[in-house]
Amino acid sequence: MTRVIRNARPLGGHEPIDLMVDEGLITGILPAGIDAPGPDDLDVEGRFIMPGLWDEHVHLTQWAQHRRRIDLSEAHSAAEAVAIVRSAAGSTAADEVIVGVGFRDGLWPDAPSAGLLDAIALDRAIVLISADVHCVWLNSAALVRFGVDEGTADSSDGVLREDAAFAITALLDSAPDDELDRWVGDAAREAAARGVVGVVDLEMRWNLDDWLRRSTAGFDALRVEFGVYPQHLDRAISQGLRSGLAVSRTVSVGPLKVITDGSLNTRTAYCCDPYPDAPAAPYGLLNVTPCDLHPLLARGRDAGFDLAVHAIGDAANRLALDVFAKLGCGGRIEHAQLVHESDFDRFALLGVTASVQPEHALDDRDVAEKHWPGRTQRSFALRSLLDAGARIVLGSDAPVAPLDPWMAIAAATARTRDERPAFHPEQAISVVEAIAASTRTHVAVGEPADLIAVDVDPLAADHRALRTMPVAATMLAGDLTHADSALSYSAMWEKRNQRSSSS
Repeated sequence: MTRVIRNARPLGGHEPIDLMVDEGLITGILPAGIDAPGPDDLDVEGRFIMPGLWDEHVHLTQWAQHRRRIDLSEAHSAAEAVAIVRSAAGSTAADEVIVGVGFRDGLWPDAPSAGLLDAIALDRAIVLISADVHCVWLNSAALVRFGVDEGTADSSDGVLREDAAFAITALLDSAPDDELDRWVGDAAREAAARGVVGVVDLEMRWNLDDWLRRSTAGFDALRVEFGVYPQHLDRAISQGLRSGLAVSRTVSVGPLKVITDGSLNTRTAYCCDPYPDAPAAPYGLLNVTPCDLHPLLARGRDAGFDLAVHAIGDAANRLALDVFAKLGCGGRIEHAQLVHESDFDRFALLGVTASVQPEHALDDRDVAEKHWPGRTQRSFALRSLLDAGARIVLGSDAPVAPLDPWMAIAAATARTRDERPAFHPEQAISVVEAIAASTRTHVAVGEPADLIAVDVDPLAADHRALRTMPVAATMLAGDLTHADSALSYSAMWEKRNQRSSSS
């Protein structure tokens, strides 16, 4: 059955059109008003129509959980973080671990320590997760509860980084599956309300069971491509998984994801030049050496997996590109936050996509100036990558930044989000380029009807309007996943809600 999206205005101020949709595809585009409306049509009343947005890098379960934990993003010192936790701890159940998220200690005047958190509670475990999720800060009770060996914690006492931090974060994912799935469902619906039609979910879990369970329960708010990590590669191969394999109508297998270095705020991103004040690991940390990375990626490639390599520092990016060159195949580098001038051309030459999170540039601009002095002109260098012929895709890395591609588009194009001057404006890209890096389809006959209707033409919007872009409707294969109350005619949405209520 054909339904029509009526009175939709293409970007750039063109005359309204009607889009025919059948079996999830756009089957025709006509001037608005030629045919009489039908009962399943959607009138978007002159709003602007565009492809639905993708967030190319999220951790959906962590994002769903973080939104229910103590927010430390406004802490400007260890002492302030302690005060926030102390104030909020009383609202948590007495038998629960106290969990805070989002601290950034790269510019703090004081250092985190277990003793500072012990002043809040000696008999309750406290775990604080950094904004970049590469570091956790524990009190003494948490060190005991999670069996942390004394030799594991670094010189900051109670602070764990990289694999040791990931292990603690995984142990906190203890909510029942039905509760986690409900939280993920809520997060997915909120993403749909921001125009998101798909995500690449790089949660560090065995994702197949999670997404099979959610799909069976009726999850259909987003398209999802879920990643596989090295610790699960044997299991994935034995079960016949490969990139692109469909798990349900909206869920499929994504890439093999390998984390080769750390992050900037944690001072573990692997760099060509030393950090000014990190004598223990002056160049950051390399979690996977090229000697190990090459056979690992080769095995994943041979098993049918696309390849995604986390690399933030310029040395890590160079080593990852070296391995892609030896493999003779393309892939993705997740983050590509700091790239050496001599390596920009190699992304295009090797067919490697740069999967970048522009909002992080604004979160990290001050810490980058401190810890990457003289190099920030090639941090989040989107313009340099595009000019070198590279393909870029944009994401959030939620929970590191909110799951909202409009924030990424605004950050990529304006390089600021407030009254501060743009952070290296020479690396800004156009709104057209940012939308192209945030979408996978086009408004054209034969394309999937993954569409959004917005109140403002993004091509005429400034960065503030982009960040707050009103999304009136989001459609996945022509079915509404979000409809704003401002839409006066939404029989499709009413029918969807009736189906959801009865299921």
